Amino acid sequence: MEDLKKEKEQLETENKELKKVIETVKENVNEGEEHKRIDREGETAEEKKERKKREKEERKKAKKEAEKARKKAKKAAKKAEKKKQQQKRDEKQLPKKEEDTAEWYSQLIVKSGMIEYYDVKGCYILRPWSYQLWEYIKDYIDGKIKKDGVQNCYFPLFVTKKRLEAEEDHIEGFAPEVAWVTKSGDKDLTEPIALRPTSETIMYPAYAKWIRSYRDLPLRLNQWANVVRWELNRPQPFIRSREFLWQEGHSAFAKKSEAEEEVIFALDIYASVYEDLLAIPVVKGRKTEKEKFAGGDYTTTVEAYVPISGRAVQGATSHHLGQNFSKMFHIEFENENKEKELVYQNSWGMTTRTIGVMVMIHGDNKGLVLPPRVAPTQVVVIPLIMKHKEVTPEQVNAKAKELYEALKAEGIRVELDDRDDKNPGWKYSEAEMRGITLRVEVGPRDVLNNKCVIVRRVDSGKVFVEQDKLISETKAQLDESHKIMYNNALKQRDERMVVIEKWDDFVPALDKQCIIMAPFCGEKHCEGQIKKHSGEEASESEEGLSGAAKSLCVPFDQTLGGCGELGDKCCFAKDCKAKAKSWTLFGRSY
Repeated sequence: MEDLKKEKEQLETENKELKKVIETVKENVNEGEEHKRIDREGETAEEKKERKKREKEERKKAKKEAEKARKKAKKAAKKAEKKKQQQKRDEKQLPKKEEDTAEWYSQLIVKSGMIEYYDVKGCYILRPWSYQLWEYIKDYIDGKIKKDGVQNCYFPLFVTKKRLEAEEDHIEGFAPEVAWVTKSGDKDLTEPIALRPTSETIMYPAYAKWIRSYRDLPLRLNQWANVVRWELNRPQPFIRSREFLWQEGHSAFAKKSEAEEEVIFALDIYASVYEDLLAIPVVKGRKTEKEKFAGGDYTTTVEAYVPISGRAVQGATSHHLGQNFSKMFHIEFENENKEKELVYQNSWGMTTRTIGVMVMIHGDNKGLVLPPRVAPTQVVVIPLIMKHKEVTPEQVNAKAKELYEALKAEGIRVELDDRDDKNPGWKYSEAEMRGITLRVEVGPRDVLNNKCVIVRRVDSGKVFVEQDKLISETKAQLDESHKIMYNNALKQRDERMVVIEKWDDFVPALDKQCIIMAPFCGEKHCEGQIKKHSGEEASESEEGLSGAAKSLCVPFDQTLGGCGELGDKCCFAKDCKAKAKSWTLFGRSY
């Protein structure tokens, strides 16, 4: 901005000097005219001829000087405008993802129009560009769970202290993150009220009222809601925020086997969201005893990997709660034999964290790269206006509008960018920043030849296509973009997944940004030591993030990463001699 200001001041100075030159020329001309009027009296024919010749040369010289001054002013103005446009482009450019990932991410989600920062730390405004992404995810999950018999509902945001603390193990896991309301106006509340960190203790007293007989089961409810968890660590939009959106399913069954079937049903939906919508490969598995949901029997999870940071992200979880909460909240039913039994319960949820994971994995130095199945705009049509002997700008715009309407009629989410105050290069950069999957370009020659160009955002690949085949080719390129994105992410993850069997190899692998399959005994104390020692031995970590590692899950696929038979292998942990129970996935995480 300082350079632009100096350039502007220099231009103004030059303009003032040019104006002085022009005024001087005019004054000289006027003064000359006066002298000439006096000299004309009594001049001879020869003198008159010479005078006219001289005047002609002077006018020509004055005109030349004025034209020179005009061109110089025009050139200076053009240079200043070019500088101004470059300044704007510089402001839109992102830091390099590989050089400063945190700053790249922070700027990208703002410049692409996903979020706006808010004056309460850890809370963010979701703008339409990101909220539409969430809506596509929401609609996908909603359709699948409703088809299987789950119903939507809504429970209050507030929960009393007594109710929240009813399950000790449960609240212990959330206690540091619970936000409390303690005042109403100027008056203190008689009892603090918590903002829900999760809804088990809010919903289950109602379940106890509604469930009386085996005929009331299964009870399978889901709510789309917001949650407040007062993160003490550095908040990060989408990844770790103090308020976020999610869906949470809560179910009650007569039989444990039925409940366990639903655990996997929900987990498979979450895996599908990541792989089939977001083009992100995930590892499905079971959390260790140390990492499972507080108060539950066991937790299943989908884990994603972010190559640029070498960190894992917990994508979504599906918990089997057993009868722990039904005991606490007295959720009983009378079976067919008139006997009282406790229900078996599950809870399962996915949050807007999915959006942050998607941005981190697919985004590049030009901006977002949105998977086509959730992109708010899948295609942007851009007319290329340029001089042409046979085709007018109006004809090019008309053809672009025709292609836009054809794509729209096929249900493709498409925009037409026919703004006349922006050049094609500007439009390309903006579309790349926003992550639009495909760009369709049409210019004068395309109008004549009945063709157009499709450009993929993910790899800048170009396809030249006849206009009557645009629909089929666009659909094919949307599918191709998803495949490229998924395969890129899978390749990067698999290249960074290593198998180790001893502690000496563990931290060096972490420092190479790897996730690690290792033989593990599964004991809580041992896992605590792994976290402690890996943190102590780690090289310098990214600002605000721990260098310590933890278990991510016990993968259902025990051959992941090329693992062989576990056999009699011992736990890899430092100073642990216990026999390993499973291959377990470890890594640093967000």
